[in-house]
Amino acid sequence: MSVAHWLVRALEALGIDTVFGIPGVHTIELYRGLEGSRLRHVTPRHEQGAGFMADGYARASGRPAACFIITGPGMTNIATAMGQALADSVPMLVISSVNRRAELGMGEGRLHELPSQQQTLSGVSLFSHTLLDPANLPRVLTRAWTLLHTGRPGPVHIEIPRDLLDAPLDAELPLPGRCHPPQAATAALDQAAAWLGAARRPLLLLGGGAIADPAAARALAERLDAPTLTTINARGVMGRGHPLDLGANATWPEVRALVAEADVVLAIGTELGETDYDVTFDGGFTLPERLIRIDIDPRQLCGNHLPALGIVAEAGAAMRDLLPRLAPGAHEAAARVAELKAALALATRPDFAPFVPLFDALDQHRRDAVLVGDSTAPVYAGNHLAQRDATRGWFNASTGYGTLGYGLPAAIGAALSCPERPVVALVGDGGVMFTLAELATAVELALPLTLVLWHNAGYAEIRQAMTHAGIAPLGVDPAAPAFLPLAHAFGCAAERIFSPAALAEALATPCTAPRLLEIDAAAWQTATSPASRGSAATP
Repeated sequence: MSVAHWLVRALEALGIDTVFGIPGVHTIELYRGLEGSRLRHVTPRHEQGAGFMADGYARASGRPAACFIITGPGMTNIATAMGQALADSVPMLVISSVNRRAELGMGEGRLHELPSQQQTLSGVSLFSHTLLDPANLPRVLTRAWTLLHTGRPGPVHIEIPRDLLDAPLDAELPLPGRCHPPQAATAALDQAAAWLGAARRPLLLLGGGAIADPAAARALAERLDAPTLTTINARGVMGRGHPLDLGANATWPEVRALVAEADVVLAIGTELGETDYDVTFDGGFTLPERLIRIDIDPRQLCGNHLPALGIVAEAGAAMRDLLPRLAPGAHEAAARVAELKAALALATRPDFAPFVPLFDALDQHRRDAVLVGDSTAPVYAGNHLAQRDATRGWFNASTGYGTLGYGLPAAIGAALSCPERPVVALVGDGGVMFTLAELATAVELALPLTLVLWHNAGYAEIRQAMTHAGIAPLGVDPAAPAFLPLAHAFGCAAERIFSPAALAEALATPCTAPRLLEIDAAAWQTATSPASRGSAATP
């Protein structure tokens, strides 16, 4: 068996079922190994799309996918997607080729040559390894797999020199033993329980790590009777409309006042990053001295906000271990949360109100959908407005790394991993142009995917930021194509939407193949203006 054949069989043994990649002359031996395997291969139109598809696949399902990527430009193309996955703790297994062993580091102008591909990719991965001996592949793959499943998730990368892909390998397939993530120390849990038990104004912060056990997260919030802030990646962990859930609204002054009043804050599975807690980027989010942090990654405990008590542990197990140590709290938190929500009045804010009918329509006709977003106005509003019944139903690229072009390919990955659920991609006319070619992939796969495109003529957020800063808005008005005929050229159904009523009507139609709904932002905002509300007229 060759290295390439062995690797494919090993991925099957590990439970991988999908590989995203574009074949190239340096990876064709991997494709010889794919022939006759149980792995589903998906060909995107760009390696960045491959990475975003693997990202969406993992976020929607909790299972990692693999990417087969060619040397050099293939790896620099996927690096952006790996950076997003690293920032948002998304598991991804990237297998690449690299030049022959004798050519590495020689600088001889070989095809696809980089000075050091491994060093280039190590900055956007948890683990990057260059295989130099075929006999080491089982151990290297097992190490990568263990990292994906026992620590803070993220991309792992193994590169295989071209001259090793067809080298013989006689080895057992990997069957990694069960590796348990770290558990909280008893003394640390006891100290946390003592502080929380004595607290008069406790506050709970739940990040993406907490989605490992939503039931424990809700039980903990209720036992503490604490107002609860959830990050964007933790959307749905409290369920829909939970009376203690303040959502991802830590930026607003009313909520910051609540944080300032807290005497004990418990932060679980969150890096406390600015894209969740300080989206105005003014540095105004501060936490009290008695901060308890629980995180699977010890490096996170000393980042951003230093804790008074740091606990290295997997979030779900730590929450379950902490619960029996806590007596029920009585802090009238639900009343405080309701008062704050009324004061925030997010649905009536001028920048959010136009999107309330959009999310109402999605709730009415796609309540169980996975909503995947790019960096675009509806997503920014939805990060504060959208409700989900469960986890893994709302994620986007506005957090962490904050790339553009994420929404469409990530939605393709989500649709492949969860075929039983509808998937909706929320994109803008600026960002979608980064990866619009992946519409061809969606059509080829015949995915029942709805692409909702908010057309507001370019990079509106950057235009507003430049104007606010007194800078002439240059470079923010790129010409957009005619999206409907372009979609039709791909073989995708498409229509323009001018009002909430028209969107609701379109969403009420069952989706059995890819379709694009292009919302004319100017007409929509006219239809949802205070003077027009209550009218279903379509311009």
